[in-house]
Amino acid sequence: MTVSAGVAGRGGASSKRRGGGVLLSARLVAGLVTLTCAVSMPAQAQVSRGAKTRPTATAPSYVQYVTHDGDTLYEIAAHYLRDPDDWAVLSRLNHVPAPRRMPAGTALRLPVDKLKQDQESARVIATSGPAEHAFGKSPYVPLTEGATLGEGDHIRTGRDGFVSLELPDGSHVTVAQDAEVDIARLRRTTLTGAGDRVLDLQHGEVESQVTHATKKDDRFQIRSPSVVAGVRGTRFKVAYDGDAHTTAVEVLDGAVGVDPATLDGHTPASAPPPGVPLQASAQLVRASFGSVTRTGGTIGDPVALLAAPALAQPARVQDGKTVAFDLIPGSAAPGYRVQIARDADQLDLIRDLRVSVPHADFGDLADGTYFVRIAAIDAHGLEGLPQVYAFERRQLGLSASAGPRAGSRDYEFRWFVSRSTVETRFRFVLAASADLRHPIVDRTDLKGGQLVVSDLPAGVYYWTIVAEQFENGRFYEKSSAVRSFTLAR
Repeated sequence: MTVSAGVAGRGGASSKRRGGGVLLSARLVAGLVTLTCAVSMPAQAQVSRGAKTRPTATAPSYVQYVTHDGDTLYEIAAHYLRDPDDWAVLSRLNHVPAPRRMPAGTALRLPVDKLKQDQESARVIATSGPAEHAFGKSPYVPLTEGATLGEGDHIRTGRDGFVSLELPDGSHVTVAQDAEVDIARLRRTTLTGAGDRVLDLQHGEVESQVTHATKKDDRFQIRSPSVVAGVRGTRFKVAYDGDAHTTAVEVLDGAVGVDPATLDGHTPASAPPPGVPLQASAQLVRASFGSVTRTGGTIGDPVALLAAPALAQPARVQDGKTVAFDLIPGSAAPGYRVQIARDADQLDLIRDLRVSVPHADFGDLADGTYFVRIAAIDAHGLEGLPQVYAFERRQLGLSASAGPRAGSRDYEFRWFVSRSTVETRFRFVLAASADLRHPIVDRTDLKGGQLVVSDLPAGVYYWTIVAEQFENGRFYEKSSAVRSFTLAR
């Protein structure tokens, strides 16, 4: 896995007492902290077409800490820096003698790259199908809702396997089917409260709904072998195709800064560290746009995402043997993506299909209320803007048959429904034309499953049976296919 530069060091160093200093009070821990960069980082240069990106040196960055009465450098270093011995760095940087107890209101500069970070955890809020995780080199075990994950955890999903995580700040990450993701960083800076979250996408797709940053140095990045995609609050997808060695970034809301992960496909490139604005990235991809980048190549130009197709018969109850949808394309597209979830935000995904025609059949699905999301896929492989519809799955089988009675001029019709425990009324329609406009027989409010029609003259006839049920305050109707038979004399 290629790791981009600009990642802060590990946190969690233990606090120590120094030179008679005392531990910070709750008042000091909660102290007045203002996050201002004493020396700003230079913007990363734009990548010219065909040129390789070179790591750019960044000037030191600092945050400002305002002391309380009696603070010492020992205490500040022990609580807010990774290495408590870096009190000496603070002494030199701020020209303050180490043993000195400082009065309230003294402004000190603390190096950003030395700030201590506390590790956090993500909670699994939804999982479906084959989904598992492993920590370090431990064997993989199934993922379950409510489990917690942290740095060093590896997540992988199989066919129709999905996992959604909730981060401490309320952001959500969904790992799609047939994907593999590593949690590279999941921390919060002790002094500033800024989050530092980095996910390594090995293959497959990750969709993120990132809470808008409240701190200047908040960081959320998805890294693939091709790109580093960084945001400060948005909804976007990153998909890496290992066979094509390309990464697609699709932005639904906000903006995403996209930078190369490598110089030549192997050598790590510099990626923006925390605090650098998205505008400094090699490419800024805004809402309703996407980009495709090949590993080792320059960042792809933004491409407008296709408009969402519409769903034919959006109010129809899915009552057939299979759950199937017909789409109404908004524009010519080589493919479509149709997903089913238990929630409107698509955090609890259960099915996912890519089709080349505007029709998707998911097979059987348990009864219930679901949400379907549909999107067009363009020639670049970018998924367009989505449209989400609620639908009800309530399987209602209706079988029907007909035949003449032996030795008579009677014709017998039979039918039955699969949900026989629900009170059902039937309507029988028989006509001489396929459109059933001028019925010869139109019987309503039938309770049984049989009807006999006598003395029919010779000819071609068409008929159907309609089942009507009322359950849980809703009316349901299911019609059989229009069937025909020829009666000869």
